[in-house]
Amino acid sequence: MATELPEVTEGERFGRATWFVRGKAFAWERPFSKADIKRFGDETPPDGPILAVSVEDLHEKEAVLEANPEAFFTIAHFDGYAAVLIQLEKVGKRALRQAIVDGWLAVAPKKLANEYLAARPPRRAGGP
Repeated sequence: MATELPEVTEGERFGRATWFVRGKAFAWERPFSKADIKRFGDETPPDGPILAVSVEDLHEKEAVLEANPEAFFTIAHFDGYAAVLIQLEKVGKRALRQAIVDGWLAVAPKKLANEYLAARPPRRAGGP
């Protein structure tokens, strides 16, 4: 999904798959570190593959987390950071695609983002 967006390159950062637009990361694999797991304490950490995706700002982060709490979450390491974590085994295709597009829009240069938005067909009511 990420590579369908304009000027996206796939690479690695910290040994993990990462997707960039003009050199800025907007989505990346984010397994839990030992410190992350320790912070969960008695709680069971979410399982399966985890994807981190940038969001516009901390207000957007809260809105995204509230809109889809079954699949979207955060951890202490991401406090104050404009990104969310997504359980890939729990997220729907539409919500995942929207999160990736929104992450891309959050970091893409304004001119490129505006060109992309202008070329998209209008959203249907209730659609992405």
